Amino acid sequence: MPSRRVSAQLNEGTYFVTLTVERWYYLFDRFNRWQILADSLRYCQEHKALKLNGYVFMLNHIHLIVSSPDVAGFLRDFKRHTSKQLKANIENHEPKVLALFVGDDGKYRFWRDTNAPKKIENPVFYLQKLNYLQENPVRKGYVDKPEHWRWSSANPASALAVHFL
Repeated sequence: MPSRRVSAQLNEGTYFVTLTVERWYYLFDRFNRWQILADSLRYCQEHKALKLNGYVFMLNHIHLIVSSPDVAGFLRDFKRHTSKQLKANIENHEPKVLALFVGDDGKYRFWRDTNAPKKIENPVFYLQKLNYLQENPVRKGYVDKPEHWRWSSANPASALAVHFL
């Protein structure tokens, strides 16, 4: 069974991770929700020693290639912060949608547990994952070329600073 979280023993380094919205609900394409993600990543770059090596924001998930001395801590803090920000956004703009993120226990839960972490330890694997994430909007039919997707490291006018390895 693949790992769901970044192991404490393998925490430092460069990882390809996927963060997915509960129920795979399409949510990010409205009410500035992609901007919430971008602002949170930018904060982590500026204040938490996060290096963003590649990214793509899709409608219900995001792929990241990140380097950090504490990848598990970054994921924990990023998910916690964005969950709160996105909950407030949903309450303000689509309050009925919020019910989709309340579990049987009555607790709000935005992100799925798994991050599907894959440690990047060689240039071939890095390029494979970078190509995979940048081609994602093309495979979905959103754009014809990766660089046309605004919320991707493939776009030269990307909203986030990217440090390619």
